[in-house]
Amino acid sequence: MSDTTTPQHSRPAEQPIRGLLTAVLEALDIPHPATVGDSEIHDRLLADRAMHAVIALRSALDDKPLMDVEWTTTYLRERLAEHPPTGYRHYGTPRTEASQ
Repeated sequence: MSDTTTPQHSRPAEQPIRGLLTAVLEALDIPHPATVGDSEIHDRLLADRAMHAVIALRSALDDKPLMDVEWTTTYLRERLAEHPPTGYRHYGTPRTEASQ
């Protein structure tokens, strides 16, 4: 019988997976480009970030992973830091401001 007093999302054994899924969401959920001209940079960044997310998910789902989920999450976050969603104007950015 399972413990019904503890919400599923806070079970200690599930925390590493939640961390990885949060990092994957952060990888893929970047601001939409403001203009067609900003799409090229956005698309390149999103492709790089998606590639790293796929690598992390494959590692976590491997029958015999080389590293644990915590290490994989840290690795993904480090790769995402190398590809921040900057350098293009995104939806909601005033025309007079340049994205950083």
